[in-house]
Amino acid sequence: MASFKIVISDSKTGKSEVMEAKDSQAQIFMGRKIGEVIDLSVIGQNYKVKLTGGSDRAGFPMRGDVMGSGKRHVLMTEGIGFRHSVQGEKRRKLVRGGTVTEEVYQLNVVRSE
Repeated sequence: MASFKIVISDSKTGKSEVMEAKDSQAQIFMGRKIGEVIDLSVIGQNYKVKLTGGSDRAGFPMRGDVMGSGKRHVLMTEGIGFRHSVQGEKRRKLVRGGTVTEEVYQLNVVRSE
């Protein structure tokens, strides 16, 4: 079964908390895409969160503009998973798609009321 570390950020206070979701709690995140709003009342929290990203065990980041859930090489000039050393640089980088699967280790979410 799936197991995730969920980092919940609160933009009002500027603080983050880490929550562990295993088995049945993790099932509400499976198949969700970056940008979706998820109601956490099913697992005992009384608020909704917006999925903003995540990474797998090897540290490859999820990108919302990459379809599917697998890893792909993407030609990038800016954005998540890319730091340029020279202005205008392009590089092909390995990133994960924007759909949550069992390979994802950490999920980043923002609390939305």
